[in-house]
Amino acid sequence: MNSSRDTKPHIGIFGRRNNGKSSLINVLTGQEIAIVSETAGTTTDPVKKSIEIGGIGPVVMIDTAGIDDSGELGMKRVGKTLEVLKIIDMAILVIAGNQFDEPEKNLLRDFRANDLPCMVIHNKSDEEEIRPELSGVIAEKYNVPVIGFSALLPSNLEALVSLIRETIPETAFRKQTLVGDLISYGDMVLLITPIDIEAPEGRMILPQVQVIRDVLDHDGIAVVCKEREVDAFLRKMNPKPVLVVTDSQVFPKADASIPKEIPLTSFSIVLARQKGDFASYMKGTPHLSKLGDGDRVLILESCTHHVSCDDIGRVKIPRWLTSFSGKKLEFEVVAGLSPIPRPITDYAMVIQCGGCMITRKQLQSRLKPAIDAGIPVTNYGMAIAYIHGIYNRAIAPFTGGSEGVEDYL
Repeated sequence: MNSSRDTKPHIGIFGRRNNGKSSLINVLTGQEIAIVSETAGTTTDPVKKSIEIGGIGPVVMIDTAGIDDSGELGMKRVGKTLEVLKIIDMAILVIAGNQFDEPEKNLLRDFRANDLPCMVIHNKSDEEEIRPELSGVIAEKYNVPVIGFSALLPSNLEALVSLIRETIPETAFRKQTLVGDLISYGDMVLLITPIDIEAPEGRMILPQVQVIRDVLDHDGIAVVCKEREVDAFLRKMNPKPVLVVTDSQVFPKADASIPKEIPLTSFSIVLARQKGDFASYMKGTPHLSKLGDGDRVLILESCTHHVSCDDIGRVKIPRWLTSFSGKKLEFEVVAGLSPIPRPITDYAMVIQCGGCMITRKQLQSRLKPAIDAGIPVTNYGMAIAYIHGIYNRAIAPFTGGSEGVEDYL
């Protein structure tokens, strides 16, 4: 699948061919958006559709190919279906005709292995209702809610939607605040946002917009300026900001300009706390000082974008880290949610971007293989702060200043 630029919760629909997965999506959306046919295998590659679910908000439904597809091409389709497990927040298994055998059992095991909340829908209940004993086995053995449904005669649609609301984790749609827990009513937050070659024409990058909105949502005052105006602003402004959030690329300038008593962090670190595995980042970041000659560093960009001559992930971080370490390092960059080109154990370090364009689940699934293998992981902003010697200050707003590099060595 292509990289997702959508931060809405993702729900995957799985099941055999002709069990009515596409019909289910049409009923949930109230639109004929998925092709429905009696011909098995109509859905090939996963198909996405954004819908609104009351009590949750906007979500992305993903219609997948049948798990019972056959032949060489069919196996590739099944492979594409299973890749969806890495990017969704919840799974729905659609069965019909009381058919529940190894394909369904394997899927439920896969859901569990990927820490995915899930539910089972017995579709086509107008033709054949689910047997109570089967419903009991699924609910008890797999600890999964089960509901009978008919996409043709959806009389209990509200009950189905209610069960989806109960099953999807709140963390998928109730976002943790970025800085709201660090400020009080009327507090000023200064945002330092360079306008350089990487800044999009006529607008701001998404992390900057997200922080501005979070400040406003928590009744704070957001003030935005470029790095060249910081000193003049601080001389004129009273009271001083209670927090400064800077673009990581100008961390040294911000550190020099912002008085030490004013907390300072970066947009990327703010996102690291909201979406990433912050504890693993804290543990992994100091390993930047332990890299050796020939070590391979994996840089993960979670979106695809135009690459400039001064790109932060592809140019600046490799340059800064090479200078900092004094070692001959090898760097590989993987954009979007593309496959990692080699075994994760081939890397000495993984550096993940802020992940503003993907969901929390997608970002954490991206990092999981490295964390499970004991490969140190860090984040753009935390790595840049560490390289420039201001790591403790940059993470202090989230640790109370009591935890630093030495606590995670």
